[in-house]
Amino acid sequence: MGKLRSNIIVFDKVYAERSRSTQPDVISGRHTELSRSAFFPVITLFFLLISFSISAQVPAGYKPLKDTTAFKQKMEAQSKLVTTLESDFTQEKYLSVMSEKIISKGHFHFKKVNMLRWEYNDPYSYLIAINKDKMFIKDNEKVSKYDINSNKMFKSINEMMVNTVQGNLLNNKDYKAKFYENDKFYLLELSPLQKGAKDFLKVIQLYINKVDYAVDKVKMIEPSDDYTSIEFTNRKTNQPIADEKFIIK
Repeated sequence: MGKLRSNIIVFDKVYAERSRSTQPDVISGRHTELSRSAFFPVITLFFLLISFSISAQVPAGYKPLKDTTAFKQKMEAQSKLVTTLESDFTQEKYLSVMSEKIISKGHFHFKKVNMLRWEYNDPYSYLIAINKDKMFIKDNEKVSKYDINSNKMFKSINEMMVNTVQGNLLNNKDYKAKFYENDKFYLLELSPLQKGAKDFLKVIQLYINKVDYAVDKVKMIEPSDDYTSIEFTNRKTNQPIADEKFIIK
């Protein structure tokens, strides 16, 4: 199975829709539109937020990671080697109000510096792209364009991307991280510390392959224990990607 080498921040399409509105509670609160957003699972814009700690509550099959310093250094070194990245993904969304899990598939592109394209193509068409200081959202045939600097959430995502590829986000104080390992994976559990994020996200779990420090799987768990799980396949690193890929018309 291919893997995605990346770092991660997550937000649901429903939050993207709310962030474009004039409502003050852009990303706070529980899903109030679950039924309407059920077929628009999580849009993931990737870049890992790390601060270091060890927990006594160890997930089944894992043990605490002792040498977090060596892990941090290796992740930084690997990140600096990546100039472009693309991957297929399969996303599974579990909602307690539904009898079946929602499965969707798509493709991801990233190019230094500050270009990202995240696209769903099955069972629906939805696309979000960042090109430096611009964000594009395409829902079916409708395209919307936004100035990242005019929106606090979009600006934060943009800054995370730039800082992460430069190795400057490995001690982010907005998340508490717990580190574990087994024979195959490092498991990072990232818990938000700020109230707005804690209202809709309990923990992000990152499964990082020990062979090449690539993220194989991401799982985002909400306070209700609803979750979104994303697995990455067919990864390509440092292959040419045209700038036009990040301009949506």
